[in-house]
Amino acid sequence: MSDPIIAVIMLGLFIVMVMLGFPIAFTLVAMGLGFGYYAYYDAERMMSIFDNRIFDLFVQNTFSVMSNDVLVAVPLFLFMGYVVERANIVNRLFFSIQLAARNLPGSMAVAALFTCAIFATASGIIGAVVTLMGMLAFPAMLAVKYDESFAAGVICAGGCLGILIPPSIMLIVYSAIAEISPLRLYAAALFPGMMLAGMYMMYVVGRASLNPKLAPKPKEEDVPPLAGILWELLTSFIPLAVLIMSVLGAILMGLATPAEAAGVGAFGGLFLAACYRSLSWARLKEAVYLTAKTSAMVCWLFVGSWTFASVFSYLGGHDLVRDWVLSMEMGQVGFLVLAQTIIFILGWPLEWTEIIIIFVPIFLPMLETFSVDPLFFGILVALNLQTSFLTPPMAMAAYYLKGVAPPHIKLIDIFRGIMPYLAIIIFSMVLLYNFPGIALWLPEYLFGK
Repeated sequence: MSDPIIAVIMLGLFIVMVMLGFPIAFTLVAMGLGFGYYAYYDAERMMSIFDNRIFDLFVQNTFSVMSNDVLVAVPLFLFMGYVVERANIVNRLFFSIQLAARNLPGSMAVAALFTCAIFATASGIIGAVVTLMGMLAFPAMLAVKYDESFAAGVICAGGCLGILIPPSIMLIVYSAIAEISPLRLYAAALFPGMMLAGMYMMYVVGRASLNPKLAPKPKEEDVPPLAGILWELLTSFIPLAVLIMSVLGAILMGLATPAEAAGVGAFGGLFLAACYRSLSWARLKEAVYLTAKTSAMVCWLFVGSWTFASVFSYLGGHDLVRDWVLSMEMGQVGFLVLAQTIIFILGWPLEWTEIIIIFVPIFLPMLETFSVDPLFFGILVALNLQTSFLTPPMAMAAYYLKGVAPPHIKLIDIFRGIMPYLAIIIFSMVLLYNFPGIALWLPEYLFGK
């Protein structure tokens, strides 16, 4: 049996193991070490059973992850998000935006989407955004008789915006894999992220206008006077918006690296929490613990994924896929459709980290052949990966929401509410392909071609 066939078996076995429920990070490590031991086995040079180059590779990959300057931003952005979440700042934000948008059809759903977009820029943690908004906005919408599927779709779709909207952790990882500037990638993602969030809001307003029973308007007696609304906005939205714009502005203007800006953001989150008198020792410990826990999980995913990808490539798996794609003699459109379709399908059983670290590197060497800008390709992937959290039956956003939703809410109801947003994502990808300037204009304007 040839090495490329072994690589295909390795890939297929990994997907089967994940679908059986084995932990993804440790499955990657085990598969990488197991198949790597076979790949690097040399009976003539081995002095003992541990004398195999796969162990050297594993140590090198671990060191590379821990010493990667770009990835330093990950725990800092995580800490900023968890501090903002634990300090109940998002609660204030949702309430104030809800009041400000009260005259719009589906005002509470619009407020939920807007809050998700803002919180996504402060966190980038899909599970955290969906879970928090599922506990905060979802019950509030159900209390005023919102349609259950309609409300669930809003929470799940809005919670996934953190994959695309800077400072997305996914974009940091992609920039490290593709060896492109994270600053240019953040600039490229800004307008597509705003576009997608805007399209979500337009859909919500349009649907609520056509069928007001889906999203009843708040009662007038529940709305405070204008002065109260302005005070809520002044004390909740504006401080958080200033913090986020300062962090993103410093990155996009080249005044700070993502890691430096993330450090400022983490300090800013602590400062806001202290100003709101929400910074207790217990909440700070929770934020630190969750940051350490999530950072460790992410790091082990990177170590396992890079080890797996290295062995897969050494066995000839990447070459096999590349030769298969090139043998089709397709054009740029065909290549992009094929690549995005494969990523879309892989999003059902796999997390975005495995897709980015294992499968995206298969396509990256082919971008030059098909004249595709890696910056543009990264934004398409970021849009596409949102579907991995929204596509049944493995839609993780739906399971996050189900975990905090009232018992009578069924998964099928959540799936039904998600479907329109999948169509919007696919439409946005088509729109981005036909008008690449949506992604490429800002980085070219700020940093040149």
